[in-house]
Amino acid sequence: MGNLVYLKNVVTLQLNAEKCVACGSCTIVCPHGVFVKENGTVRIAFRDACMECGACARNCPADAIEVKTGVGCAQAVISSMIGRSREGCCSLQSGCC
Repeated sequence: MGNLVYLKNVVTLQLNAEKCVACGSCTIVCPHGVFVKENGTVRIAFRDACMECGACARNCPADAIEVKTGVGCAQAVISSMIGRSREGCCSLQSGCC
């Protein structure tokens, strides 16, 4: 089964390899299996499958993960498809974007 891809190359997810302690917490909490742990290191394997929920960043003990939660919300995707700006989502949801 393939990974769900929301929009290609728009995800805000970043992993700082220098800070990462390879605990694997992100691989456990990510609902879409974006991260993999191999040979004692963690890497982002499926970036476009990220739904920007923030579970990985909230559970990273080394603060090695950054992601702007809320920017991948369905309202923003729909608004952009029909020609509205991303601000439409942000004005409706506190903390979005």
